[in-house]
Amino acid sequence: QVQLVESGGGLVQAGGSLRLSCAAPGRTFRSYAMGWFRQAPGKEREFVAAIAWSGDATYYADSVKGRFTISRDYAKNTVYLQMNGLKPEDTAVYYCAAARTGWTTTPTDFGSWGQGTQVAVSS
Repeated sequence: QVQLVESGGGLVQAGGSLRLSCAAPGRTFRSYAMGWFRQAPGKEREFVAAIAWSGDATYYADSVKGRFTISRDYAKNTVYLQMNGLKPEDTAVYYCAAARTGWTTTPTDFGSWGQGTQVAVSS
């Protein structure tokens, strides 16, 4: 497993933007597919976005398509989630996850998870 550390969460007004970061201290996840998931209070964890190990394939949940962008920086060993046009319904704890397979969007394929970072969007 890979230890993952998220950062960048916070409180923002509706329509605002945040950029989440996910790093793996001391490890590289260059060959891993990476994903972002979120869990709102009282709800199950849901898929948000994924990016292939090569960076040339991405996939988004319909609820965030056109507003969120997932990317990865190999030099910094970091994965990002740029969130624009935030809505109150985006309020959740956001988790970064890594899958040893090079490409997947299946939650059960992600074997390494971070502790999460809170995103709160006010109306």
